Amino acid sequence: MKRVYLDFNATTPVEPTVLDAMLPYFSTEFANAASIHTPGQKARAAVETAREQVAALIGARPQEIVFTSGGTESDNHAIFGIVSSSFTSFTSSTSSTSSRHIITTAIEHEAVLNACQALEKEGVRVTYLSTDREGQIDLEELRRAIRPETVLITIMHANNELGTVQPLEEIGRIAAEADVYFHTDAVQSAGKIPIDINAFRLDLLSLSGHKIYAPKGIGALYVRGGTRLRQLLYGGHHQRGFRPGTENVAGIVGLGKAAEISRNSLAEDAQRVSALRDKLQQGLLHRVPQSRVNGGAAPRTPNTTNLVFPGVEGEALLIALDLKGLACSTGAACSSGAVEPSHVLTAIGLPPEEARASLRFSVGRHTASADIDFALNVVPAAVAQLRELSPTYQKAVAHE
Repeated sequence: MKRVYLDFNATTPVEPTVLDAMLPYFSTEFANAASIHTPGQKARAAVETAREQVAALIGARPQEIVFTSGGTESDNHAIFGIVSSSFTSFTSSTSSTSSRHIITTAIEHEAVLNACQALEKEGVRVTYLSTDREGQIDLEELRRAIRPETVLITIMHANNELGTVQPLEEIGRIAAEADVYFHTDAVQSAGKIPIDINAFRLDLLSLSGHKIYAPKGIGALYVRGGTRLRQLLYGGHHQRGFRPGTENVAGIVGLGKAAEISRNSLAEDAQRVSALRDKLQQGLLHRVPQSRVNGGAAPRTPNTTNLVFPGVEGEALLIALDLKGLACSTGAACSSGAVEPSHVLTAIGLPPEEARASLRFSVGRHTASADIDFALNVVPAAVAQLRELSPTYQKAVAHE
């Protein structure tokens, strides 16, 4: 059976040239990068080359890159690290934490939302900015949310479900004017659209390897020089003390190589995948009655589209498509055995039934035009079949 993968926002395959770059560090070049002997120094040189490659992708200095286990750790380190550094000492007393304030949005990834909610339990105040129907924040609402006790603004660059891109240059200007640290989760934007940490006035940025054709389990946190960031882990003095522990040399080398490839092919990749995304999107809108794009009027990453197919359950549609050989995503999470509607889609104003009827399709570097043709055949047929089985949908059609 033919299988087509359109879920590149969830994860990407490791690029063959990335794997080739990594392989020696699993075997012949296995030394610890903290060792002072010759094999160790060869491993150290490979780590520092990767640091330069990652820094170049976002316009940073190599010494500002801290390697992590992935986007979740990077997000958590940025958020907890900034809040912790604003205390004179670690404490969970309400009198200390209640004077700290964070601003984020209602459509962040759970790595940010859950970190903020954990801090709320310790007394930190959090403002969750709303978005419009396109998933865009209101810059004036952001300005009004800033208080004297605000220590951090954390707003994602590109949304993982919608692909919508926030105006980081304007947000960065507002943060700088207020003298507030600014962090962005760039896990879904790095390698897809240009990033300039100086133009965006970013203090911290998170990215993840497995979204840019590097392996899982490796990521990076950009920390602008002079940023007061508390370390979360304690051990050796690796990575300027920000992240102790023996470095994952093979993973770091893979991330560096993937960053280099992404930087060199960014414009070409964006042009190609956006054409495929648009072909898929327009084809589905034409072939599936009543379908709509979620967040389609906002600037988006070139590879992502999220569509609602009224009258179907997204989970059922996802399974039906998988049985036909097509992999995509609902964006919904399972909680206590029940499928909850996506918090992103409900935050932009979709009623729960439409949020549950939405699917995300994300195109990748290796997606072919024939893959899009396959999707344009199987998705409309699956939607039509599920609508035929839906008494609610049939009743609604009968009353039109």
